[in-house]
Amino acid sequence: MSSAPAPGAPGTPAIPGSATVAASGGDVVVVGQETTVLRDLYHAVLRARWSVALLGLTGVFLVLNLFFAVLYMELGGVAHARHHSLSDAFFFSVQTMGTIGYGAMYPETAVANTVVVVEAVTSLVVTAMATGLVFAKFSRSNARVVFTSKLVISPMQGVPTLAFRAGNRRGNLVVEAQLRLALVRTEHPPEGGTFYRMVDLELTRDRSPAFSRSWTVMHQVKPGSPLWGMTPEQMQAEEVEIMASLNGLDETSMQALHARHRWYAADVVWGARHVDVLSELPDGRLLLDLRKFDAVEPTQPTEAFPYPRPLDR
Repeated sequence: MSSAPAPGAPGTPAIPGSATVAASGGDVVVVGQETTVLRDLYHAVLRARWSVALLGLTGVFLVLNLFFAVLYMELGGVAHARHHSLSDAFFFSVQTMGTIGYGAMYPETAVANTVVVVEAVTSLVVTAMATGLVFAKFSRSNARVVFTSKLVISPMQGVPTLAFRAGNRRGNLVVEAQLRLALVRTEHPPEGGTFYRMVDLELTRDRSPAFSRSWTVMHQVKPGSPLWGMTPEQMQAEEVEIMASLNGLDETSMQALHARHRWYAADVVWGARHVDVLSELPDGRLLLDLRKFDAVEPTQPTEAFPYPRPLDR
């Protein structure tokens, strides 16, 4: 899990027939997965950056025109095109696929007209697919939800509490936001082998009817909690990971949105709390200081919760 070297890193052996799949917080090497490039092309385009998607569509357009240009060049039959001129054939293909039709070049044989028909049908299909992909990508609602880089554990009303912040960068409302928190740890059963156990962490509040700017999420570490009795050393030894998943409706587009984040044991700060980001101005208005979004400050150790320890400071 978190202690494993990233695939492709120095000292990591290559696995024949494997593929590296991006995952939150790291990479997963998948061996023996069926290759489904064409079937997953739609999702690949939606996941890709705009620059990559537009570059790919442009490349498909140019390759198709180059293919038909070679046919026109070899078969001939295009009026006013120079003999065996790839450039003339290519520009005629672009005019045909784009339905421009300047009229300077046109098919004058049955073979050339047949190729034009095939290219026209191909153009209709490719244009419809490209239009659908661009529209789907443009209309897709992406969550601009951020999470604090650190988890903190400190007493709150006498109870050790795990806490973090979630923030909405967009500033509008996320309607009926629901957040779930899960802990993943490595276990070694007496029977042998390695087992990765995932358990839910109960939150003091897991729903927000209108999530706008900031939300402090808390889990009380009390009897029954998977974190009860755990120490920083035990958390490291068990390779603990904590995952947050937020779902809701974007108020503007009314589309479902999703955001997630993962923290490792090294991201948990024992004996600290997040710095307040809300303060009141002299005129009574509230000030939200997002510059302190990730800032933490130490708390005072107690007999029941002896963190931060002197060596941790």
